Amino acid sequence: MKNNYKILTDDNYGKIALIFKSLLVGMAAGGVVVMYRITLTYAEEFAFGMYGFMRENLHMIPVLLAGLCLAAYFVGFLVSKNNMISGSGIPQLKGILGGYFAKRKNWLHILCSKFVGGAIAISAGLSLGREGPSIQLGASIAEGIGKKVGKSRLERKILMASGASAGLAAAFNAPMAGVVFALEEIFKYFSPVILLSTMSAAVAADFLSKEVFGIAPVFEFEVTRAIPLRDYWMLILLGIIMGIMGAFYNYALLKTQKLYGKMKFLNERTRPIIPFMMAGILGLAFPVVLGGGHRIIEELTLQNGIWFISIIFILKFIFSAVSFGSGTPGGIFFPLLVLGASVGAIFAGISINYFGIESDFFYNFVILAMAGYFTAIVRAPITGIVLIMEMTGSFTHMLSLTVVAVTAYVAADLLKSPPIYDALLENLIKKEHVDSEREHSRKILIEIVVQHGSEFEDCHVRAIEWPEKILLVGVKRGEREIIPKGGTEIKAGDYLFILADVSGEARTREMLNAMNEQI
Repeated sequence: MKNNYKILTDDNYGKIALIFKSLLVGMAAGGVVVMYRITLTYAEEFAFGMYGFMRENLHMIPVLLAGLCLAAYFVGFLVSKNNMISGSGIPQLKGILGGYFAKRKNWLHILCSKFVGGAIAISAGLSLGREGPSIQLGASIAEGIGKKVGKSRLERKILMASGASAGLAAAFNAPMAGVVFALEEIFKYFSPVILLSTMSAAVAADFLSKEVFGIAPVFEFEVTRAIPLRDYWMLILLGIIMGIMGAFYNYALLKTQKLYGKMKFLNERTRPIIPFMMAGILGLAFPVVLGGGHRIIEELTLQNGIWFISIIFILKFIFSAVSFGSGTPGGIFFPLLVLGASVGAIFAGISINYFGIESDFFYNFVILAMAGYFTAIVRAPITGIVLIMEMTGSFTHMLSLTVVAVTAYVAADLLKSPPIYDALLENLIKKEHVDSEREHSRKILIEIVVQHGSEFEDCHVRAIEWPEKILLVGVKRGEREIIPKGGTEIKAGDYLFILADVSGEARTREMLNAMNEQI
């Protein structure tokens, strides 16, 4: 506990030491993710080349289908041996940092299985992305390093979050998005220690990634000027549409998972056969929807027409849900960005053809729709805005991106659509039948930031109905460290340091977060 508290409150040696450890994590995570990106690049090229060959040699189709079945079964075998590698890996990471999943394979097993499983899935052409696995790979290598250099349990968790930040940074050449993602989606609060650690790791990983892949942004859209203010009513309309579409995406994805679960003739080892077979069919008939979606981006032009892009969107939507719902290792970041870009292209085509919007703004709507779709699905608007700016290399869309993202967020929230990673984590916890880590003698220090309007604000310590088996051991207000007493009054913005049993960490976090929500 002493080491945990020192990490969070020490302004000198502890923070500096943690920054250097985070730099080490960033370089290691960046190296692994760079290798993963290179592997997936060749894997995707292999997929398109393989299906191109098969279209010219139709008599080989039985061999193709047999090979896909074997590959699918092997991926299913990997998942059955280690369920922590299923899907994107982000819900698993959030669960581990939240106190769940104590009984899991070690970090090296997760890293190797995720790497191999994700590469095979992309080699077959499944509609999955690299970012979720990259985040989990970064966190896994960070966990391994943390076991060697981490002084406490809390420091190891901070290093894991730093590894996750580094993974996203290296996956998309987006260091700031990696930092914001760790703060907004993983921790859901701001802490100077966490900020410094995640930023150090993300910058180190991004530097390594840019040394290998160059400094060019992931998307190179031709955008000549920003949308004028007189047309911002179109952005509100676009945000509403993206919010509705994002809510439907979450609904479809969760329903697909449930549908797989109801198929009693399938198990974890055979479930991936369905998306692998679907990849085979689409690879022969409509290959543009294969993989993460890089080929689709090339098709998003005004000349291709609304109906053709609509067909691409429908097929990609269904294929993505079938691929991810099966539990095959792979992420949803890039496919959902491509889906959002497709909706943006359709919206732009309609706006230009029927509402008199200038054709120069076609790609503006494509970019804005990606941020709106991401925000509606993940419910992380700041991450969406920063991610799109870094991926497009354009920082002139800040205002318009914010309008679309906020509108999409509100629309999805009004539809009561749950954030996708929270919903996936909840399903995973139910499936695994876990409550929390089962260590009874060890302690964990939990840090929370008091929100405005929460049960904690302007209350004395003695007046708060604290959960059982916890102890408030410290309060930090600005640069002041306060030893809490019964008469200590808690203010909004205070950092509370709470000692809890490891065995009840997950439940304690849930109760504290519920108390800390705005009333």
